[in-house]
Amino acid sequence: MSRFQVVSGKGGTGKTTVAAALALALAAEGKRTLLVEVEGRQGIAQLFESEALPYEERRIAVAPGGGEVHALAIDAERALLDYLQMFYKLGSAGRALKKLGAIDFATTIAPGVRDVLLTGKACEAVRRKDKKGRFVYDHVVMDAPPTGRITRFLNVNDEVAGLARIGPIHNQAQAVMRVLKSPETAVHLVTLLEEMPVQETADGIAELRAAELPVGRVIVNMVRPHLLDEEALLTVSGARRKEIAKTLTRAGVTGAAALVRPLVEQAAQHAQRVSLEREQRAVLAGLGLPTAELPLLGDGVDLSALHDLAAELRKQGAGEEVGS
Repeated sequence: MSRFQVVSGKGGTGKTTVAAALALALAAEGKRTLLVEVEGRQGIAQLFESEALPYEERRIAVAPGGGEVHALAIDAERALLDYLQMFYKLGSAGRALKKLGAIDFATTIAPGVRDVLLTGKACEAVRRKDKKGRFVYDHVVMDAPPTGRITRFLNVNDEVAGLARIGPIHNQAQAVMRVLKSPETAVHLVTLLEEMPVQETADGIAELRAAELPVGRVIVNMVRPHLLDEEALLTVSGARRKEIAKTLTRAGVTGAAALVRPLVEQAAQHAQRVSLEREQRAVLAGLGLPTAELPLLGDGVDLSALHDLAAELRKQGAGEEVGS
């Protein structure tokens, strides 16, 4: 089972919500999960109805069976200060560099440094063990950058390793890539049953595979229910309005002809959407990956709804896949 689960997706697909639900699902039955945010949006805090996450691991939820979800908002500047202290013992000198603006320069200008720090901090949590040699967290879930940037974000450590042939930076990059390219990691992509998100998902999977990064599963989010059975879909797709109107009239419905037109038009629109969704499901099926589907929540996502989504992911076996 993958211990490091990275969640990406096209903007608007709800990847942060899915990452949060996945963290809850994996924390069931006494497990400990760390949910990591790297984009500085504080989306996790909003979902769990908590205060803004600091640069420290904090418990934010309890899962069924007593498991715990902890969360961390990784800040690149703080991560670089940790890195400087770990490898160079700079201490107060590192803080002085921050005041001079050197830390901000390194995390915003220097190529790849920011992404190395963010992924490195998450991978450290994956590898961390307690005094008894047990992993501190059973799973680490990352709410990662969008699909269009995910491969470069995860693979940037290879680029840094190529630039620095020896020394701590080289060793750090290599250690991170050993985690990211191992069966410990699975990269999941969130999509909707719409053409653009599905195409971006397919492109993202191709890029991840080309970079030899382990792909997990496709999670289809915000799936709307089918309101009509197959026979009804066939009926509204054809020209049977008069027949429907006569049937309603015989049943005692007055003004049946005027009533039928808007009803049939709405039903036809629904039938068209169902047809388009089937086409996108076929595209996703051709990717050769396990999938999960989460329903559209009409009332929005609160903490209770998040638990419902987590239960749905557990029902569909979330977390059992091994990267491919």
